[in-house]
Amino acid sequence: MSKKIPKSTKVIVIGGGVVGCSVAYHLAKFGWKDTILLERDQLTSGTTWHAAGLVSQLGPTAAITKIRKYTLDLYKKLEKEVDHSAGLRLNGALSIAQNKGRWQELQRQATTAQLYDVDVRILDKNQIKKDYPIINTDDVIGGILMPGDGAADPSGVTHMLAKAARKEGAQIFEKSPVDEILIKNGKISGVKVYGQEIECEYIVLASGMWSRQIGEKAGVSIPLYPAEHFYIITEPIQNLSKTLPVIRDFDNRTYIKEDAGKILVGIFEGNSIPAWNDTNKVPEDFSFGEFQENFEHFEPYLASAIKRFPVLENAGIRKFFSGPESFTPDTNTLLGEVPEVKNFFVCCGLNSIGIGSGGGVGKVTAEWLINGHINEDIFSYDIKRFQKFHSELDFIKKRITETLGDLYGMHWPFKQHKTSRNIKTLPHHENLKSFGACFGVSGGYERPMWFALDGEKAEYEYSYNFQSWYPSAEYETNNTIKNVGLYDLTPFSKFELKSDKAHQELQKICTANIKNEPGKCVYTHMLNSDGGIETDLTVVCVEKNHFRVISSAATRERDKFHIKKHLSKDIELKDITDDLCVFGLFGPKSRDLIKTLSEDNFENDQFRFGFAKFITIDGVKIWTQRLSYVGELGYELYVNLKDTKKIYELLIEKGKDFNLSNCGMHAMDIMRMESGFLHWGHDISPEENQYQAGLSYTIGSKKEVDFIGKQALERIKQGKIKTRFSMFTLKKSEPGEPLLLHDEPIYKGEKIIGRSTSGNYSFNFKKNLVFGYINNDFSNEELQNRDLYIEVEKKKYPIELISKPLKQTNFKNG
Repeated sequence: MSKKIPKSTKVIVIGGGVVGCSVAYHLAKFGWKDTILLERDQLTSGTTWHAAGLVSQLGPTAAITKIRKYTLDLYKKLEKEVDHSAGLRLNGALSIAQNKGRWQELQRQATTAQLYDVDVRILDKNQIKKDYPIINTDDVIGGILMPGDGAADPSGVTHMLAKAARKEGAQIFEKSPVDEILIKNGKISGVKVYGQEIECEYIVLASGMWSRQIGEKAGVSIPLYPAEHFYIITEPIQNLSKTLPVIRDFDNRTYIKEDAGKILVGIFEGNSIPAWNDTNKVPEDFSFGEFQENFEHFEPYLASAIKRFPVLENAGIRKFFSGPESFTPDTNTLLGEVPEVKNFFVCCGLNSIGIGSGGGVGKVTAEWLINGHINEDIFSYDIKRFQKFHSELDFIKKRITETLGDLYGMHWPFKQHKTSRNIKTLPHHENLKSFGACFGVSGGYERPMWFALDGEKAEYEYSYNFQSWYPSAEYETNNTIKNVGLYDLTPFSKFELKSDKAHQELQKICTANIKNEPGKCVYTHMLNSDGGIETDLTVVCVEKNHFRVISSAATRERDKFHIKKHLSKDIELKDITDDLCVFGLFGPKSRDLIKTLSEDNFENDQFRFGFAKFITIDGVKIWTQRLSYVGELGYELYVNLKDTKKIYELLIEKGKDFNLSNCGMHAMDIMRMESGFLHWGHDISPEENQYQAGLSYTIGSKKEVDFIGKQALERIKQGKIKTRFSMFTLKKSEPGEPLLLHDEPIYKGEKIIGRSTSGNYSFNFKKNLVFGYINNDFSNEELQNRDLYIEVEKKKYPIELISKPLKQTNFKNG
């Protein structure tokens, strides 16, 4: 160590790649000057040094696009501020398509780009050939050009960020490996470097491919693992254009970029090779290392590249590179505070887009530490979207063989991974399978998405238009409103609080007035201090001072973390998600069916909507809630695991007399939209508040408790709401024409006034249905019968605003 490391500091950033340097810079820039960065070897060692350095502004969501746009703007700004080159070469980026599905995907990207002021130009094959004769366009349909994209020098960017961090007051120490992360009472207390303890309040683990094994030592689950990643650099090519854009040939899983008169050819193959298979550990001293050449693995992709770029045929190879790059289970980054240890943050798992996202993820991480929360819809990057099993070697090593390729694979709607499946199956899994269930993963569980009709395959056939599962969803939704549908809700997150302080604690963190009344169910939200919606859940009083909290499957770890964060130390939150299976029995005949199974009283005056009680079915005591996410009369049955298969089979057998149908999650999603129910992660997030989402009824009007976010809500209510939640239908509706998803621009005339958050086709009402947020400059009356459109794949479709849901829920008095 050339200079002495302080004995204490506020924050320690572990890792000196592009991401760690960005975090250190932003923390110091935002006022936390007491920040040090510890790098085990030298800055950029690990994976940053060998990155291809591509930068792209457009991401799959608004928040990720903001991260990428900010990154590029930051690099441009810092080059001038600290007088250090980032090696930016913004010659643009061209993505090409050779089949219909890819062309639709690219056009959807170009459409979404308009929401975020990203310059995207659509080119036909003739224009591509004219502008870029290097490309063989014989089988090309078209492409999209992003003129503001390009590449940067990874080393230049990292050292620029490090220089900026030092200028702001952060200290950086190279040759300073962290031997141990110190934890006291479940909270970060410091680290050890060369046996010396350094006290700190926070750490940010930005250690790239080492992050998983560092976390494992500290009892923290970090789901990433490195794969072998390949590119070649050719010998110099005569007359190669210096202004050639980065060209992505997704369908052949290759990209090229000009590199000092040479061409770099990189790949994102569909079946990658996990690194260090012999030891499963990243060596501590692997700093600027490379793997042995594996030309046999690379050759088929090179052959495709030569076909696309004939100039490569006679080019020699100067450098064959194979090095490690870490990937996550869903090819999204890992950010935020881990659930296991307080004040332990991560910023890693960049999935080969570290240079293009490094500036933005550093900013988000710094804001997260300083504010304690983030006011953006960043859940797709939050490490708490995963559970512990996701970092287990058997799971993660198999999964990354697929997820590396996902970067260039088709990003089909509703796509399911094939690797590392059947980790969590239901006790009645084989029963569901026998009825034709097509399974998807929800909260780690294999869960029916839809049930194949007679003679059909229970497999997805992916498309950007008509979905192969539409006939099943039509049958399931129709039967639910006419008879009764059986839905598996087991993956729903389920937590319990038992304490004489439980009620007052829930009152402190929930916006609704929670009732300490046995059997009472209350729909509510939990907010952050700025009024953003952190959770969307139901609180049920099982008995006095005994509460059950139920939320969505995907947010299990996140919601649990948020609740525990705000509970007093002497109150325990117990996760019982895996202890109970849950059946949703919904439809006008659900009461008649359940009455044949149980002698309990289910009449409306004895079992009202929003209440729950224990019932008995064939000697089995079952907690039953009269709730419904599909807008029909219905019951949720909470069954102990040991009794699940028996109860399922009884429901099926007795259900024959009431035309019961098994139903999947697609049917539920369609019906919740018909009923006007919002979904956290799509329609609401910390980016929205209850007033703009039309959910002010979940705020206890007579609640005197100063709950978290209450003061922010009062300020929001007094001010102007900038955007508001709205519902639309297409004037001309056919299933899959177009396929509505999310992030499609909403227009009034020629002006974009909002974006969609959810889309579905309602078979019950024969309408394409859209949820979204629009500028709050116009009243509903002003928008009625006006020129309103939604744009999909660069085509505008007339829509109309609807003031109430398609389906008027009838479950309260049914």
